[in-house]
Amino acid sequence: MSKHRHTPHRDDSTDFAVDLAQAQDPLVMTLDIGSTATRGSLHDAAGTLVRGYRHKIPHAFTTGADGTSVIDPDQVAGEIAEILDRVCDREELAGRVRGVGLDSFASSLVGVDANGDAVTECFTYGDSRCAPQLAELREELDERDVQQKMGARLHTSYLAPRFRWLRETRPEQFAAAERWLSIGEYVWLRLLGTTAAGTATAAWTGLLNRRSGNWDRRMLKAAGITEDVLSPVLDPHEPLRDVDPSRVQRWRGLSEANWFAPVADGLCANLGVGGAGEDTIVVSAATSGAMRVLLHHQPQEIPAGLWCYRIDDSRCLLGGALNDVGRAVSWLIDTLSLDDAVLNDIAALPVSTDTPGVLPFLTGERSTGWAGSARAVFSDVSAATDAPAMARGMLEGIAGSYRRVSDELEAAAHSVERIVAAGRVTQELPSWLQILGDYLGKPVIHQTIKRSTCRGNALLMLESLAPDVERSHPKPAGTYEPREQTQGYYRGVHERFEHLYDALVAGR
Repeated sequence: MSKHRHTPHRDDSTDFAVDLAQAQDPLVMTLDIGSTATRGSLHDAAGTLVRGYRHKIPHAFTTGADGTSVIDPDQVAGEIAEILDRVCDREELAGRVRGVGLDSFASSLVGVDANGDAVTECFTYGDSRCAPQLAELREELDERDVQQKMGARLHTSYLAPRFRWLRETRPEQFAAAERWLSIGEYVWLRLLGTTAAGTATAAWTGLLNRRSGNWDRRMLKAAGITEDVLSPVLDPHEPLRDVDPSRVQRWRGLSEANWFAPVADGLCANLGVGGAGEDTIVVSAATSGAMRVLLHHQPQEIPAGLWCYRIDDSRCLLGGALNDVGRAVSWLIDTLSLDDAVLNDIAALPVSTDTPGVLPFLTGERSTGWAGSARAVFSDVSAATDAPAMARGMLEGIAGSYRRVSDELEAAAHSVERIVAAGRVTQELPSWLQILGDYLGKPVIHQTIKRSTCRGNALLMLESLAPDVERSHPKPAGTYEPREQTQGYYRGVHERFEHLYDALVAGR
């Protein structure tokens, strides 16, 4: 009998959910390792959350002024095990759950020894201590050529400079590592006794050839590693092989489940809010942010500011990422002693030419300039500038970062018809979506479905587990139409943004 008598949320009243008795089989269990928490939830064959069967465990990265951004990999593995214990060790699920999927924040790295024990912390996408090694790589390699072949620029968030940094600054750890894994791969190795990299994890390393789907020899050489220290790569429809039955029997509800290789949370976030086709740009706004469109072909040319991550032999995800979205909002709350409600009111205020210009790069820039050492800048600040004006400037600056991605994305993805926005920031600060719509000059559809990344993970598994079942579709909360009277103001704001960017960030 399960030690957990009740489901984690037995009084769950979540919208867009179904009771277990009405859920369509097969069921799938999804796990998401995010920047601020680990989450898990059960979904039915239509992609609908099963009411009550979900759990969340908060966590945080350890960060430092020197660029440190890490988390304890064993802590994360323990969180995943606890979620599976609480949600899936249940007799009523036996035989119904046919898939377990895991997604995580991208570009993570853990070194493990011959026993599979971690010999390093988990380095996250935000760790920028390899900036000197990045500068060396940019001198040695043609970055534009790298981007076109790998789908990713050279940057501190990718693994080639991180491997060099480890070898040069932590030679003992580097030598002790028999294998190098993403955080998702590490969790599966600890829990299942086997692991692999989903294509949509491998692509986020900057080491996978986007056309062949194989680890790229030239980039491995530049990184200073060999292919044998990395995991095999599996497409989304391929379950893990050699899962140890004795390890998974602890979860009675998963006795018939296939276990799938870890994938990146960006792909799942897109799928979860309806971004499965070439007609939809998805704006994700959580701790970090992104704009992405799922293409059903490999583009010949990738715009300089974007990435293009392979998913399988027919699909890729084209877009750009922002380090600081929810992180910037949290900084405003902590530094200026504001709260979400006040920030939402500030976002709803009329535009003002007294608002400072802001480059919101608290932890460096990814798209579109890939300046990992960039830092936040406030301009046009006077003695009359108060905290609300500073906050408004930051919120407009975040929109300006998205605008830079949007301009390049729409030039490359010619079938776009709509923009959908989702994520924690959009729910806590819905008024900011009006700033975004005005700044982009386009309608923004607000999708408020909770655990959308977990839902996207479920939909990815269901492509192979239940291809003929019709999927459910959550209704959006509303649409933010651009206001004509603000267009001149935001043109001026963006001109200032670009001027600051060119003067202070470009070329780093």
